[in-house]
Amino acid sequence: MEERKYFIKTYGCQMNERDTEIMGGQLDQLGFQATDRDNQADLIIINTCAVRGSAEQHAFGYIGQLKQLKDQHPHVKLAVAGCMAQEPGTIAWIKRYAPHVDLVFGTHNLHQLPKLLEEAEEREETLIDVWKTAGDVVEHLPSHRNDGVRAFVNIIYGCDKFCTYCIVPFTRGKERSRALAPIVAEVRALAQEGYQDITVLGQNVNSYGHDLDPQVDLADLLRSLEPIEGVRWLRYTTSHPRDFSQHLIDSIAASQKITHHVHLPVQSGSNAILKKMNRKYTQEYYMDLINRVKLAIDDVSLTTDIIVGFPGETESDFEDTLELMRKVRYDAAFTFIYSPREGTPAARWEGRDPVPDPIKKDRLNRLMELQYQISLEANQQLVGRTEVVLIEGLSRKDPNVWAGRTQSNKVVLVNRDSAVDLIDRFIPVRIEKAKTFYLGARQIGDPLSGPAPRRRVELPLL
Repeated sequence: MEERKYFIKTYGCQMNERDTEIMGGQLDQLGFQATDRDNQADLIIINTCAVRGSAEQHAFGYIGQLKQLKDQHPHVKLAVAGCMAQEPGTIAWIKRYAPHVDLVFGTHNLHQLPKLLEEAEEREETLIDVWKTAGDVVEHLPSHRNDGVRAFVNIIYGCDKFCTYCIVPFTRGKERSRALAPIVAEVRALAQEGYQDITVLGQNVNSYGHDLDPQVDLADLLRSLEPIEGVRWLRYTTSHPRDFSQHLIDSIAASQKITHHVHLPVQSGSNAILKKMNRKYTQEYYMDLINRVKLAIDDVSLTTDIIVGFPGETESDFEDTLELMRKVRYDAAFTFIYSPREGTPAARWEGRDPVPDPIKKDRLNRLMELQYQISLEANQQLVGRTEVVLIEGLSRKDPNVWAGRTQSNKVVLVNRDSAVDLIDRFIPVRIEKAKTFYLGARQIGDPLSGPAPRRRVELPLL
């Protein structure tokens, strides 16, 4: 019997990437084999994201494109999963425009994938099984992880913040923390398998542990992971400024493994807009937090998320955001034009008090221009420094250049001087060139000792 193959198309954040690994693990146990080409698959799963309208449109477009493949190969099963599946509008769209989809399931019951596939096989119409609320945390699910030295580990699911622009609390549910002991056991097992760069995940990772008995927090968890042999770097995402505690700051400063990259999404520098966003902090609170982070953590690399064009945002509000950026001097910023999400309060306000599109685009351009200049100046200060870089692969533009990242998440390009495979190796480099989006460097020593790379690839000749 020919082995069945599966293909998973993933949109969105690291949480979605982790969900894809769990779905892949379940399919592996069912005897499926992963493929990186949808036209070779017997099962295609679209793991969707609902955070921004652009991600939804890409997913809808891909679902539509698959009708032709389904017509040519009727045996292929199509499934839609992820955050969009939790939205009633998506279900209505699939019923009307995409009856070729065989299965729809959401974020709360992905652990039931084997059962759902069996049920879908027995039905002629689309099987829709979406839980409106989340159940208990399910432990010990299998994973299909990519080879390498980096791994994601869930520590908390859901979000209770209810920012007025965000759909996540509705698609991911309330916050549910995993117990500390299973997380430590999972990371220890990953380290034994050769994973060295561990990122713990949550929609609001700083809320970890508040619902456990006894209570613990993210700092306690990271300190519990610190002694695990084989782990070189510890990361965490995504943070909310309101819950970024002094305990966590002090733990990062004292750690030898927690990276000095701190991502603190501010979203706006205007107190009026922050209040409308329900962020529950002020510009003054945020700046005090930034100052405490800078004071405690040497060579900290600060990044953020910013939304422009939020309903009712005035030019004065926007100028407050620019001024905050000048004060903080982020190493990088992820900037977005406000995208209405159906069912959120801000989507209703967009109809009453919108910012015109030309103004939104102008503000985004001005924001990016300022940030690019700050990013370049921050990178220029690193020229001459010695750093450790984790090589991720070859540059997409030049096969004679390695591409990797520092522990502070800076992109580094390193000349490839030999045929030695450095992918997934940690190497010492000296920074010799600074650009806005990357650093240029040369290798100054042998790869650091540690487990052998988990992935061998055929590299082009030098």
